[in-house]
Amino acid sequence: MGVADVIYYTIHFRELRSILQWKTWHAPPHERDPDKETVSLRICFDFLDKTSRSFSSVIQELHPELLVPVTLFYLCLRGLDTIEDDMTIPLAKKDPLLREFYKNTETEGWSFNGNGPNEKDRELLVQFHYVVEEYRKIKPVYREIINDMTHQMGDGMAEYCKRAEEGTGVDTVKDYDRYCFYVAGLVGIGLTRLFVESGLANPALKEREQLQISMGLFLQKTNIIRDIKEDWDDKRRFWPQEIWSKYVDNFGDLFRPENRETAMNCSSEMVLNSLNNADECLFYLAGLKEQSVFNFAAIPQAMAIATLALVFRNPEIFKRNIKITKGSACQIMLDSTQDLRKLCEVFRKYVRQIHKKNTPKDPNFLKISIACGKVEQFIESIFPSQDPKALQRVADAAPKKQEDPKVVQEREEAKWDTIYMLIAVMGTLFILSCIMIGIAWLAGARFGSAANELKQGKFSRPESDTAQTLIDKYDRGEL
Repeated sequence: MGVADVIYYTIHFRELRSILQWKTWHAPPHERDPDKETVSLRICFDFLDKTSRSFSSVIQELHPELLVPVTLFYLCLRGLDTIEDDMTIPLAKKDPLLREFYKNTETEGWSFNGNGPNEKDRELLVQFHYVVEEYRKIKPVYREIINDMTHQMGDGMAEYCKRAEEGTGVDTVKDYDRYCFYVAGLVGIGLTRLFVESGLANPALKEREQLQISMGLFLQKTNIIRDIKEDWDDKRRFWPQEIWSKYVDNFGDLFRPENRETAMNCSSEMVLNSLNNADECLFYLAGLKEQSVFNFAAIPQAMAIATLALVFRNPEIFKRNIKITKGSACQIMLDSTQDLRKLCEVFRKYVRQIHKKNTPKDPNFLKISIACGKVEQFIESIFPSQDPKALQRVADAAPKKQEDPKVVQEREEAKWDTIYMLIAVMGTLFILSCIMIGIAWLAGARFGSAANELKQGKFSRPESDTAQTLIDKYDRGEL
């Protein structure tokens, strides 16, 4: 931790508290045991740590049935993404690589060293044979799911790489949705199939494909909004022309200081487009019962709604890449990994932040207000608000359960701990007061005179004449 971090957390003490609470109190539902893993599997987990800052920890807390399949699914998609993002690979070579990648996951010993030297995840593909080795060991049903999703995603990426080469790119909102479907919506479908096949999710989720897609779209669209400056610097554009052309003539005009208000209105419409998926994400999460699976799916969605609130009408996104702070992220993880009700409270909190920042000057004001209301309405439908007095009456009428003696004992110990702490604090204050009074007395303080003045009801400073009288009374000529 650098000096800047120390200063920041001194000012933002609540965030430091959240970080300490997460590190101290978070108990993973499941923990992997590296000692029982093969060398190739440990290498796969090392690559997971290196290639994913946000997903690595939650993946490694998954139920043992899903731990390895989800890890390999992520690494396969990361390998595919590494090829797509590498601008040093010509389209003639990139297109077949993307379209045939799903076959390579089953080709023993396959690896790829054709990425540019500066591609950050190139080493994953250089040593991809370790992924292939572990992939061939998992259950056939899991291999089929990963293979199918990788095949579809590779075709979609190849299509959009060709469009970008031709200068068409993402023109309409339909193109935008289709792109996000290929790079993220398919991930939602694939993960759902893995969850259901493992028996750790409600089988009904498999029939609600739109909910699965919304999970991926909400994450991807939020990231695209946040990363606009970074993508523009890399000469990439994912915001659909159908939206930005309403506000500026050229996409680059969004970054001009004189167009700041116009740019924020444009970003508001992008936020609106993403926010329309939020309620379906909550609907989906209601179908996840196993805690590690719920945590795995809930944390990214909670981070996404917090990020959406951060970027909404925030001019900084056109200057630099902004992210929620580590302290805020820890607090979100603490809140969103308890149950669906707490997760809904997280969503409600950030939706209200968006609503508060919304302004009538924005042409999307009414639609954004409706979208925020839609999320709150959904939360209200599954966790309706009730009169506190009515809740208390229900609680009073309910039969009293006999408490666990251990719980009673712990509560009694906690009470006495509090009493002892208060006694220690009061004792410390008393000793310090005595010391300070003693020092004052040694320095010549006249407590008797002060007491007499107080007895006479004199609580303010003496008048100037009275003061002079006191001086004359005690004046000594020899001085």
